[in-house]
Amino acid sequence: MGEIWQHILSDMANLGSPSALAAFGQVLMIDIMLAGDNAIIVGALAAGLDAGSRRKVIAIGIFAALVLRIVFALGVTQLLQVVGLVFAGGLLLLWVAWKMWRELSRGGGHAPGELKPAKSFAAAAWAVAVADVSMSLDNVLAVAGAARDHPGILIIGLVLSVILMGVAANLLARVIDRYRWIAYVGLLVILYVAVKMIYDGLVHPGVGVLTILH
Repeated sequence: MGEIWQHILSDMANLGSPSALAAFGQVLMIDIMLAGDNAIIVGALAAGLDAGSRRKVIAIGIFAALVLRIVFALGVTQLLQVVGLVFAGGLLLLWVAWKMWRELSRGGGHAPGELKPAKSFAAAAWAVAVADVSMSLDNVLAVAGAARDHPGILIIGLVLSVILMGVAANLLARVIDRYRWIAYVGLLVILYVAVKMIYDGLVHPGVGVLTILH
């Protein structure tokens, strides 16, 4: 825990540096985009329940998102040190960008028949938990790619993503739906991070795929 605080304090103290500021800006944009998207998905899955049950399912979704992001973050930060996995992570993030582009190109959100509201509390809770696995992995991978050299900013970004999902996600979803250009800026940020990870995954001296060919 002491090491985590040390990373956070160190990165916040150096936030004025170009690399840290760029990483923080990218993380913030990714969090805003994915929090709004996550809210739409969780809301759609819990839409078939009464108001009380819907609030409980959304709370379960937020708690699960927090736990999964912590677990994935611990794993991803270690895995990204392995040769070839930064490249693979970049390809996976490229697929996330492609999914987001498909949603935007057909008018935003998800097709009406794509997400069916659950009919019972148990079914909704299970559907939200399953969706959280995918959404949390996407979020952690994107944030880890943007802040790979800044562990403190990575941690702050993941905490911020859960706060945004729990507190402001519905507002963010409405704002993004109204001002579509924000969604495209977010898409470009994720695309940039994906391309950078693919490039680093090829040529980086420590983890690049091409280093094993020399």
